[in-house]
Amino acid sequence: MRRRLRHAFGVGKPGGLLVPPIVLAVLGLVGSCTPQPPAVDRIQTRGELRVVTMNSPTSYYTGAHATEGLEFQLASAFARRLGVSLYMYPVESPEAMQAELATGRADIAAAQLTADPSWRRVGEPSNVFARVPQLVVYRNGDDRPRDALQLETARLSVRAGSPQEQLLERLKRTVAPALQWIETAPRAADPVEDVENGQADYAVVDAREFSFSHHLYPDVEVGFALPDERPVQWVVRRGAADLYEEVNRFLVAYAASGELERLTQLSSGDARSFQYEESRRFEELMTERLPQCRTWFDEASNDTGVDWRLLAAIGYQESQWDPAAQSPTGATGVMMLTATTAESLGVKDRANARQSILAGARYFLEVRDKIPSRIAEPDRTWLALAAYNVGFAHLEDARVLTQMRGKNPDSWDDVRSSLPLLAEQLWYERLKRGYARGWEPVQFVDRIQRYLTLLEWGATETVADRGTRVSPEA
Repeated sequence: MRRRLRHAFGVGKPGGLLVPPIVLAVLGLVGSCTPQPPAVDRIQTRGELRVVTMNSPTSYYTGAHATEGLEFQLASAFARRLGVSLYMYPVESPEAMQAELATGRADIAAAQLTADPSWRRVGEPSNVFARVPQLVVYRNGDDRPRDALQLETARLSVRAGSPQEQLLERLKRTVAPALQWIETAPRAADPVEDVENGQADYAVVDAREFSFSHHLYPDVEVGFALPDERPVQWVVRRGAADLYEEVNRFLVAYAASGELERLTQLSSGDARSFQYEESRRFEELMTERLPQCRTWFDEASNDTGVDWRLLAAIGYQESQWDPAAQSPTGATGVMMLTATTAESLGVKDRANARQSILAGARYFLEVRDKIPSRIAEPDRTWLALAAYNVGFAHLEDARVLTQMRGKNPDSWDDVRSSLPLLAEQLWYERLKRGYARGWEPVQFVDRIQRYLTLLEWGATETVADRGTRVSPEA
């Protein structure tokens, strides 16, 4: 039928007649009558689930060794359920995410979303799989807010167009008609910063986001939680009813298994693979555990030229010299090697203390060798330790940012002041690799410097003096 109509109206021939709009509509209907296979079948045929997201600490970002973020982990689990690979990619804004769904380039949008009418125009919101408290925060030392009515007489900061602003609009309509607030532009400074610097009395923030930002603003504390929690959903592209149903089945099963709760806790700003707590057991473990590893720290030092005490300080920070230690993200052993790093270094057994220490030393040396040779010690070592923790690419971003701020990118002290800014949207959106938990490498280096000093003071004996050894299999 389509072929006869094309010839009848001279389509494609020089001087041919224009096709009337009604005929074009008929042709479109004819073409659209071809049955389409179910969305899940199409995904499984191409072997790839396509998920659009945004670069943010709560969703998707590049970590030191791999991609991280709650939404990335969830999407990975869903792709495994479908038996396909995952292609997850960030875009600049919610509007850009919506365009990806509308055009069909993405199957799912996942970025800790709350589906308002703009999302419902381009897709189908999944069942709610989390509810996030909305917090009113204040500066430590000021009067603590305790209920919504107190907000009416305060300088209140909130991000423009955010779910938090929508919540305030509901409160204004219902219980607090005199409520007013200061809008922070969508991509400007964090509203929490307004509280930190005294430009606002309070800010309304998402609890998950605050678990990350409170590291940047230690003087800001939680006053109370507003009565309404924010629902979190995925949005599935239109015309994919079977995919929508499969998503909901997955979310229900994942929650019932306990994996969703575990993953949510693991992916918060307060639960990390490295536990940065001052250990009162340091001296005790220097006597109990260090002698069992000292031979291999010496061997690693001989192999790499790196001071054994620095390697031992790294090992203590990572695992407290425990060969059986394992992080929630799967890093294992004395030097907390990931499976990927261990494989690249030829490690057969990450729980083998000797293999872990020798490989960790080689990995640190590889990282240090990337630091420009013009940088003098000890700055070069401190920068290398930061890269060991957060990844070399993010360290380079911090050095670029340091230069942007008019400081010295070859100075650890100057870079140290820039690293936490990698977690601020105002800065990380201007950098190549995006968001990073920039406060963590600062804490990592600070603690290693402290442990190194203690080792320099107290660990002067040789292995023979200590008189304790264990087999490599221990």
